[in-house]
Amino acid sequence: MTETTPAHPLDHLVLPTANLDTARARLTSLGFVVAPTGIHPFGTENCCVFLEDGTYLEPLAVGDAQAAAKAIAAGNVFVAGDRAYRDRCGDEGFSAIGLSTGNADADHARYFEAGLSAGSMLSFSRAFADAAGKSDMASFKLAFASGTGATDAFLFACERINAPKVDRTALQTHANGATGIIEVVAVSDKPSSQRRLFAIAAATEEGAALRLPNAGLTLLEPAAFETRFGLPADAPSELRFAGIVFSVRRADTVARLLAANCIEHDIDGNDIVVRPAPGQGAVFIFREIP
Repeated sequence: MTETTPAHPLDHLVLPTANLDTARARLTSLGFVVAPTGIHPFGTENCCVFLEDGTYLEPLAVGDAQAAAKAIAAGNVFVAGDRAYRDRCGDEGFSAIGLSTGNADADHARYFEAGLSAGSMLSFSRAFADAAGKSDMASFKLAFASGTGATDAFLFACERINAPKVDRTALQTHANGATGIIEVVAVSDKPSSQRRLFAIAAATEEGAALRLPNAGLTLLEPAAFETRFGLPADAPSELRFAGIVFSVRRADTVARLLAANCIEHDIDGNDIVVRPAPGQGAVFIFREIP
């Protein structure tokens, strides 16, 4: 952590998908409650999964290709990053980590000074609706960071300018008992070259496993990833986000739900591992936390 900038907690994870119907069906079958569709003013749309700890998943699709193309031409880094990811990795995956900040302008300045800025800041608002249909406006300001050669992933500081005044309780009560995200796992062929990016983006100490205020951020070589999860690390990459570890109330509840919904899974000690599928762009690991 720097002297003047507090360490940034995990805010949310961006999971590109070909379409939101696929993501909604897959996530529902995994026992998650999925929020109503949110429309961005620059051509993308999402259907988020909100968790009790304040973090969330953002499945992201392109709803208006023409608007997205115009946004990229105008310098929208978020949409450009999504397009670059899809062009290189396909329409299903895990492209970005959002980190919570109280001052995105200061983060942008830090990223620029460190030579890690991915481009111009982005400010926008969108409507947000709760499970009962009550809506309000959510406003954000983003600052982007990316490392040299890290074409498959980026990070951004996310300042919530206006938090919608809606009740998220029903959206945070999941059949699988998930309560939060406790670890994010990334894979790199050159992990030492990406640790500085993680540390500066999150304003924390550099290391193979970074400790954010509310979650861990682990960077593994492909062989270590395969050993840990028993799954291939996919194509070589200087940085790719690959796994999400969720805290759940009871592992047996998750196992029964997955079996009932015919979701293939492996049990590895205290972890239940579900490999990626359309609408689920990362390895999901469910871990019982007493």
